[in-house]
Amino acid sequence: QVQLVESGGGLVQAGGSLRLSCAASGRTFSSSVVGWFRQAPGKEREFVAAIRWNGGNTYYADSVKGRFTISRDNAKNTVYLQMNSLKPEDTAVYYCAASFASPSFIRYSHPQDYNYWGQGTQVTVSS
Repeated sequence: QVQLVESGGGLVQAGGSLRLSCAASGRTFSSSVVGWFRQAPGKEREFVAAIRWNGGNTYYADSVKGRFTISRDNAKNTVYLQMNSLKPEDTAVYYCAASFASPSFIRYSHPQDYNYWGQGTQVTVSS
C-alpha cells in the first residue's frame, strides 16, 4: 500500500523560502510521475509542478515558474518542492500526488491522472 506524507509547510513572510518534502512508503517512486498541487480556501485545486522520476523531466505552472523547483532524491525516495520568493497568493494547502502508470500516458497537470495523494501541508505567506 502506497502512502505519501508531505512535510515542510509553515508560516513565512513574503519573499521567504520553504522546502516541501513528499516521502513515499510502500513503494519506490521509480517509474512514477510525482506532482505537487495546491488548494487555497474557496478556490479550486491547481497544478503547481510535476516530475517524471525516470529522466527527471519537470513541469511547472506559469504562476510558479522561476520561483519553485521540483526535484527528487532516489536514495531517500523523496520528492522536494523548493519554494523561493514566496508571495501571499502562494498561501494554500499543498498536496503531493503520484501515479505509477506509464509516464507516457500521464497528463501531469491533471489531478485525475494521479491515484495516490498525501494529506497536505499548510503553507502560509504573510505580507
